[in-house]
Amino acid sequence: MSTSTMDASASTADLRRSHDRIAERIIGRQRELELTLAAVAAGRDIVLEGPPGTSKTTMLAAITGEWGIPLMFVEGNADLTPAKLVGHHNPARVLREDYSAENFVPGPLVEAMQQGGFLYIEEFNRAPEDTLNTLLTAMADRSIAVPRVGRITAAPSFRVIASMNPYDNVGTTRLSTSVHDRLNRLSVDYQDADAEERIVALRTGAMGALGERMLQDAVAVTRATRGHPDVRQGSSVRGAIDTTLVATQLAALRGLEDPTATDYAELVFDAMIVALSGRIHLDEAAETTPERLLREIWEDRFILEPHQAAPG
Repeated sequence: MSTSTMDASASTADLRRSHDRIAERIIGRQRELELTLAAVAAGRDIVLEGPPGTSKTTMLAAITGEWGIPLMFVEGNADLTPAKLVGHHNPARVLREDYSAENFVPGPLVEAMQQGGFLYIEEFNRAPEDTLNTLLTAMADRSIAVPRVGRITAAPSFRVIASMNPYDNVGTTRLSTSVHDRLNRLSVDYQDADAEERIVALRTGAMGALGERMLQDAVAVTRATRGHPDVRQGSSVRGAIDTTLVATQLAALRGLEDPTATDYAELVFDAMIVALSGRIHLDEAAETTPERLLREIWEDRFILEPHQAAPG
């Protein structure tokens, strides 16, 4: 779909065909894709609120890839100043030539506006308030005034897309009413177990009896980290992907080929320690360690309820 078909004049048939093609590239995100696509096709900016590893970037990359427009990443943090977002004049050229539009180096906001791309700001609520306020005019008027350059008017396909992690409130900024008022919002939660198993299978290439059992166990223990009472934030599906990949290599090193072998379960635990211990964030009041907590989850899976972990 070209950028000319992105605006309000896009036909319903064009939008449906675009949706169907994008949906073929995304696993377990049909509702979220439909809602996000509807918002951006309507010309709206949107914040996607959800934990890491829930396919937000994958979904946006699929949309911009389908529409043939840039997806420009910006990491929200305390160092993201208005000048870094908007752009700056080249100091060396300023000394030689004075200020002019020709020596202005555009930042990601101006580039996205000029090229009609999506400006994707991750960890949106970690950016300073004055930096976020820079976006207000761009979102409301689709243009901004840059000193000594002039007014930059956005191409029709320009959008501001933000993402935030609802579980993380350390070092974050409380968004102003003005910012909230200019953004649509969509909550994006974890996929279901079946979708996560398909994602892990796709990303790892795990096959055969051993590979299939590994990915099922990896997804199960990873999902268990999210519901444990001592965990503030559990692992995303990336933890399951890495658990499967590490377990596959461990199996090769140890010569394990049979998922029913007695040392299979301990192999999975070793892979969990490597892949998951750094991805779980314990509650401040929890009197445990990531390793002990993972051992507890492992025992629930392989000892207390072994039928859940049995192949087939």
